[in-house]
Amino acid sequence: MTPASALAADLGLSALRGATLAEVDAAAALQHRTDRKYLLPLDRARLLVDRLADSHHVLDLAGRRTTSYLSTYFDTERLGAWRAHVQRRRRRWKVRTRLYAEDGLCRVEVKTKDGRGATVKHALKAPTHTYGRLDGSAAEFVDAVLRQADIPVSTAALTPAAEVRYVRAALADLDHGSRVTLDGLLTCHLGDRTASLDPGHVLVETKGTARPAPADRLLLRLGARSVSLSKYVVGQALLTPGLPDNDVRRLARSHFTTEATPAPLTERIPAA
Repeated sequence: MTPASALAADLGLSALRGATLAEVDAAAALQHRTDRKYLLPLDRARLLVDRLADSHHVLDLAGRRTTSYLSTYFDTERLGAWRAHVQRRRRRWKVRTRLYAEDGLCRVEVKTKDGRGATVKHALKAPTHTYGRLDGSAAEFVDAVLRQADIPVSTAALTPAAEVRYVRAALADLDHGSRVTLDGLLTCHLGDRTASLDPGHVLVETKGTARPAPADRLLLRLGARSVSLSKYVVGQALLTPGLPDNDVRRLARSHFTTEATPAPLTERIPAA
């Protein structure tokens, strides 16, 4: 059993009805949304999945109910994106390339905040071999989105800053247009250092409107409380020496471990 299939079994995903990517996108694409995040022990996450089974479907890709994600984040030399998040600035932003490993699909993504604090995500499909780079049409796309959001940053000032990897299960309420994702086996990589989420926990995200979804109310009943936690921000906070202490780092220290990774990361990009 692979780590991804073991996670799917631990979460009890086989008990849910499956849905195709087209069905999930049609009901809950949610490029403009409110995100809420929760750190849950695996047993509590399995209970959440069980109680959502009547209202939610799980994304099923030809029998596979999880997907391995690789995300390379880009930032300025002074880590402008990281600092904007930690300082809770109104105009926060993130730029990344994302690889869906089993499917060999790559996207360039830019996330910003609107005037009400909701997340706005823009995405551009890209060739698999360009994962980890911003050039050509990808650079033009990123520059256009940042300019439209009045963020004074261009791709000329951006370089790869960290890579985040995890395995995701995606649940969708097809009737009400909300989603729940569960991310496990989460690691952040920077140079020869790695920060890893405790394997007994998963990061749960609800994605919907400003009004809490049924999944949020269920999480509250299960004793979970939302946290402000960005995968990229956690990675930088734990792995970059000299950054100021902050609430993100203090939260991460209770759930993440750090270690040196002397061997190169050779499995970044699967064959196209």
